[in-house]
Amino acid sequence: MLGLLVLLVQVTRPAHADDPVRLSTGGQVTDEAGALDDREDTVDAVEKALDRLHDDGGVQLFVVYVPDFSGLAARDWADETARRNSLGADDALLAVATQDRQYATSVDQDSPLGDAQLREVARTAIVPALRRHDWAGAAIGAADGYRAVLAGQPVPTPRITPGPADPEPGSDRVTGDLILPIVVVVGAGALAAYAYTRRKRRAATRTTPHGGERRPPAAPLDELDAEARRLLVATDDAVRTSTEELGFARAQFGDEAVAPFAAALTYAGAELTAAFRLRQRLDDATPENDTTRRRMLEEIVSRCTTADRRLDDESAAFDALRDLEKHAPDALAHAEEEFRQITARADTAAATLTALTNRYADSASAPVAGHVDEARERLAFADDRLAPARECVAAGDNGRAAVHLRAAEGALDQAATLVDAVDRLAQEIAEASGKLPGALTETDADLADARGILDGTPSGTPTADLQGRIRRAEAVAHDVRAEMAAERFDPIDALRRVKEADAALDAALAGARERESADRRAHTLLDPALLTARSAIGTAADYVTTHRGAVGSPARTRLAEAERHLAEAESLRADDASDALAAAQRADALAGQARQLAERDVAGFESPYGRGVGGIGGGGRGMGGAVLGGIILGELFGGRGGGGGPGSFGGGGTRGRRGGGGRF
Repeated sequence: MLGLLVLLVQVTRPAHADDPVRLSTGGQVTDEAGALDDREDTVDAVEKALDRLHDDGGVQLFVVYVPDFSGLAARDWADETARRNSLGADDALLAVATQDRQYATSVDQDSPLGDAQLREVARTAIVPALRRHDWAGAAIGAADGYRAVLAGQPVPTPRITPGPADPEPGSDRVTGDLILPIVVVVGAGALAAYAYTRRKRRAATRTTPHGGERRPPAAPLDELDAEARRLLVATDDAVRTSTEELGFARAQFGDEAVAPFAAALTYAGAELTAAFRLRQRLDDATPENDTTRRRMLEEIVSRCTTADRRLDDESAAFDALRDLEKHAPDALAHAEEEFRQITARADTAAATLTALTNRYADSASAPVAGHVDEARERLAFADDRLAPARECVAAGDNGRAAVHLRAAEGALDQAATLVDAVDRLAQEIAEASGKLPGALTETDADLADARGILDGTPSGTPTADLQGRIRRAEAVAHDVRAEMAAERFDPIDALRRVKEADAALDAALAGARERESADRRAHTLLDPALLTARSAIGTAADYVTTHRGAVGSPARTRLAEAERHLAEAESLRADDASDALAAAQRADALAGQARQLAERDVAGFESPYGRGVGGIGGGGRGMGGAVLGGIILGELFGGRGGGGGPGSFGGGGTRGRRGGGGRF
């Protein structure tokens, strides 16, 4: 009887919105809370207001009423509903939770409705109606308000008709609806008797665990693997974009103001690093069984989701801090100054690159060979965004100016990264060139020790391994000296080869040496190894960052692992030079793999805009590079299918839409 009572209560309990919903296919209003109560006059008034907005303003407003937002933040619920229903640049969503007394609006980054306009309509027309439970009035007020601001007119004050606080159907319908619970209770009694008989009959032959809960079928491993890879790329993009945005905020407001966002970014980065480490283990040669593989893939998905959500949680506060719409004139001035400085630095970097090319082998400058051209391409894109931003600021349209400014800032940040890479590589080449003579001297000393040990080895003792390492070290030292004499050589690659050969030789000598400890020898080898690892990681990281629109999961995984091994080498440097050396060498190798994989991804990337400044095809100068660099997520303006606009601080839930919300 208690079970039947519970069933009765659950059947009669009003429905709740478990998740963001699918919008109605029969119109622009989805009412799962009974807010409009199926009254034809009310529904007709709402639909007419929505039609006026579409006809006059070109915006299609969708309205959804639900009892609650399932425990989600109002804006998150609205944004997820918008994404799930593929709303585009000309669409807007108003979501109302009648029992939670919350609402939210969501528009695309490229929406003609600016943030200030959204706030004004919410303050004047939406919230006053919701506070007096005029559910239909809120939708009408939103539609008429958006129509007005798009026409440059003030938001009209709505005429409010107070309604019931609880918009559920009236008591007459509830009484009628009790017929179904009564039928269910009677049927449940018969079903319970039948189930009891079957349970007794099956008890003797039961082979499955007792009392197990039925779960939905698990996703196939290949689908889970694909989802894990997708999330790794998306989360890595979110972290990189948020890092760029944080840099602009820090320059504008200082370290103290951005501390909470920096902490969120650090947390997200740590989760992402752990996820990449799991991906690397899955990609290694040793295969895992299906159970272990599933567990690791699920953990990757969980960590990426957690990192993404942490950034999303801070996105609203970050937007409030920057408030590009409010500070558009100042942000424009700052961006224009950055543009002038980076343009001048690009010219200097071009001269530096020419000097490197003339003095050293082509392989020395290969990691940054195209950086100046790409930096200028990003600058061309930034210039194309700054021009309409100026026009929008002059016209007082700061909302639209903010979108252009965000895109320009992203391009300027990547241009600076590309220019910095040229300067950094020039310094690393000079440093490697200075260390190379000392490294050759160390190798000569080790060769002398090895030959002495070999000469003193009794006849018949196996020496093939030591002989092989001696021959390799001799060949490397000879080749590097010949390259140095020819002047045009690659100092970083030469130093890497010398130290790798010396390290292999040193490992063979470790057991026979008494004059110095293995740890001291490792210290001698460690500094050059760290130099080459940092250089390899720096060039790979810059390449992935500035080409992230095309780079997939494998390259990012190797890069993340390389960065982790380099950090490990740095931390072990003082206490365990031998392990630090091994970690640095592993970091160097992984960074090389990351760069190769990333270049392969970019080679196969097809942008609708092309890649060069001259091959843009109507998208504006530098648009191909902006897409390749992940600066914009699709069309900047005027595109409904691209999900577009520039990326911003936040995770997947807040990078592509704008809006607001709160309680009423």
